[in-house]
Amino acid sequence: MEKLIITCAVCGAETTKKDNPNLPITPEEIAGSAQEAAEAGASIIHLHVRDDRGKPTMDPEVFGRTRDLIKEKTDAIIQFSTGGAVGMPLEERIAPLELAPEMATLTTGTVNFGGDVFFNPPDYIEALARKMQEKGVKPEIEVFEPGMIKNALYFVRKGLLEMPLHFDLVMGVPGGIPAGVRDLVYLVESLPEGSTWSVAGIGRHELTLGTAALVMGGHVRVGFEDNIFYHRGVLAESNAQLVARIARLAGELGREVATPEEARQILKMT
Repeated sequence: MEKLIITCAVCGAETTKKDNPNLPITPEEIAGSAQEAAEAGASIIHLHVRDDRGKPTMDPEVFGRTRDLIKEKTDAIIQFSTGGAVGMPLEERIAPLELAPEMATLTTGTVNFGGDVFFNPPDYIEALARKMQEKGVKPEIEVFEPGMIKNALYFVRKGLLEMPLHFDLVMGVPGGIPAGVRDLVYLVESLPEGSTWSVAGIGRHELTLGTAALVMGGHVRVGFEDNIFYHRGVLAESNAQLVARIARLAGELGREVATPEEARQILKMT
């Protein structure tokens, strides 16, 4: 199997310090957490940022400052979120792409998201894909249900996405695809030939699906955006702790963890 790419989603948009006091919020905290995660084995840092009140923001200035602080500490791939927080308009979500990040997420469909709706109509997807193409940004296709795979291929045919694609299979969000191993197998078998993929299991599913991905040849996303616990009822101490667990399991299974440069090669970014 190819080497394992570990992505760390260090803070997300929904988690708060009330949920886990170890959550990084400020640019300095996020950069420090990213450095620790990279030292533990993460080669991609999935980046959301917060404002001075700890609320999610898509302010390019905050994204730029946080990215620069991370780049001072690690050569990990910095992947901007274009999802922001549920309910953010397109003009806010697209703004950080002007900074031309190395990588960014592109969710290719609308999905119920707990009690809300994560709204991604075709015109949103097209605008984000065009901006990524214009700025030379590698997209990661975020999939919350199977139809989003077909939607991504539609934008390949339109010339806005290029093969091979890299997918992140986000599983266990209330309203999206369940987080069973059978569901993971179905999604993986539905991907276009030559694709790479990672899985992000939400909550308690992070470890189960991450372990399944290790033996299936996929890649793994962990971090406080998706899961704040290390064991049931035991809060994780850091993002690095979650990364280190997956790296350790990969070692037990004989699968080497990719460096950032090796991740770039696997993802056809170099």
